[in-house]
Amino acid sequence: MARVKGAMMTRKRRNKTLKLAKGYWGAKSKHFKMAKEAVMKSGQYAYIGRKQKKREFRKLWITRISAACKMNGINYSQFMNGVKKAGITLNRKMLSEIAISDPEGFKSIVEQAKTALN
Repeated sequence: MARVKGAMMTRKRRNKTLKLAKGYWGAKSKHFKMAKEAVMKSGQYAYIGRKQKKREFRKLWITRISAACKMNGINYSQFMNGVKKAGITLNRKMLSEIAISDPEGFKSIVEQAKTALN
């Protein structure tokens, strides 16, 4: 049986890692060992960042809804409770978009929430 050498696959694997490390500072983009470490770390940052992005956007939507609620004489927590009791199934993203683009429409949602609370 012929002897199998792994040179081709090893080179492919190393080139793939070096390609991912392109643009990194100094030896991190040139030396495989350092590039591998940098790529692994950047992958961790990217994974964490995808989770943080969701949190940040939710925080932004809540802040926008809260500001619009204050302008209509109700606080955020009471508004969300009223929305739930009124049976309005809009998520926070859509509520914040309505608050920005259509203040009159948001005002009507606030009124529905207020009546549902009483």
